[in-house]
Amino acid sequence: MTRFSSAPPGPLIVLSDNQFRRISQMIYQSAGIVLAGNKRDMVYNRLVRRLRTLGLDDFDRYLALLDNDSAGAEWQAFINALTTNLTAFFREAHHFPILAGHARQRGAEYRVWCAAASSGEEAWSIAMTLADALGTAPGGWRIWASDIDSGVLETAQRGVYRQSELKNLSHQQLQRYFLKGTGPHTGLVRVRPALAERTSFSRINLLDKEYPLSGPFDAIFCRNVMIYFDRATQQAILRRFIPLLKADGLLFAGHSENFSHLISQWRLQGQTVYGLNKERR
Repeated sequence: MTRFSSAPPGPLIVLSDNQFRRISQMIYQSAGIVLAGNKRDMVYNRLVRRLRTLGLDDFDRYLALLDNDSAGAEWQAFINALTTNLTAFFREAHHFPILAGHARQRGAEYRVWCAAASSGEEAWSIAMTLADALGTAPGGWRIWASDIDSGVLETAQRGVYRQSELKNLSHQQLQRYFLKGTGPHTGLVRVRPALAERTSFSRINLLDKEYPLSGPFDAIFCRNVMIYFDRATQQAILRRFIPLLKADGLLFAGHSENFSHLISQWRLQGQTVYGLNKERR
């Protein structure tokens, strides 16, 4: 069977069954993402834009380009195209009061890894929560944020958003933590230095055997990313998290994710909040 789908204007490009299977295998091996058959139209619509940008009219030529440049820029563009980035400020809001209470109890410098930062809204929500809870004095807290998608990380690091995207924030948060654009930048806001200087962004692939991070952390946010992985990949990632989390640290998951049944070291402590079983570390 051959699939035709809606796409940007241009010559008709066909995605065959074999090509879709190869794409699915390649993204699984490189990023752990599982593409079911119902994702075929999404794959076509996202990748056909890359083909047209590169002046290609055939998926086999594109796949050959990837095969011949296994560590090059196009591989990153391929991963970026097939990564889903759905995020918002203070998404799954019940987690942030838990984070604030945990941070207040700790006292010393509070360290957080935001492991699927996307375009930054989650990391900045964590930063605002910690600034409210602990203040912005030097040494009080620090955030390391990462994602596999280099494109969204550029947005996250810039910290510039449309004001309409901040509808979940209070008036006080807007005033305290963002600078309003003027002139040609009207309608845009930028994260203030008080947050930016305590938040670092870097590209990390959760499939990597080791992460370039210095743990342990007081909290790890890994929300709404495990749903794209199969069970074996989920288990491997959760095992890698164990030495990176303090004994009484917290792991925050997405609303549709359940880690308790994957490996015995994790125990549920609240609504999609996990801690380590100390006797099984």
